[in-house]
Amino acid sequence: MKFFIDTANLEHIREAVDMGVLDGVTTNPSLMAKEGIREVRSHYRRIAEMVPDVSAEVLATDYNGIVAEGRDLASIHEHITVKIPMIKDGVKAIRTLSEEGIRINCTLIFSPVQALIAAKAGARYVSPFLGRLDDIGHEGMQLVEEIRLIFDNYAFNTEILAASIRHVEHLRSAALVGADIATMPFAVIEKMLKHPLTDRGLEAFLADAKRNG
Repeated sequence: MKFFIDTANLEHIREAVDMGVLDGVTTNPSLMAKEGIREVRSHYRRIAEMVPDVSAEVLATDYNGIVAEGRDLASIHEHITVKIPMIKDGVKAIRTLSEEGIRINCTLIFSPVQALIAAKAGARYVSPFLGRLDDIGHEGMQLVEEIRLIFDNYAFNTEILAASIRHVEHLRSAALVGADIATMPFAVIEKMLKHPLTDRGLEAFLADAKRNG
């Protein structure tokens, strides 16, 4: 499973890179604004120089606008993946841009048939939003499981990028049902390292070493 982090924070990206576990970044203008970033293009470039895959989101919602913006984002750096929402004009743009060799992440996926349409249009990734489904009483992980089955049935190369990961249990479940990628806040990666028995075992080991030293 590939690990992406959902952020525009360069310090968090650098720390995850230094851990040796980061495969990519998903970000958007809202996350940029949260970090006080005004020069969005240059910030995308800085991130792309740190990781091999960066999902950069279009703001346009009409076909011509999405295509133009997608081409512009892709021109920033070869590591940019263009993130396009699951709407009719978005699907048309996915076909056009993917045929030009531009990687596409189709975002805001909430049903398996939406993922199927995006895959048929040529998306490299589909992003089902787990936490948002859980928020309205649906089982987000079931969506990932159903997409996995459909993609395996028809040998799609499109990868499942589990998004809206809120906690370690989301990550664990996504890995168990076969998501190819999980994108999460850096805090979730940090929490993955933690277990009380690990802490207790280390304390005992260090105490024993001190006594025997």
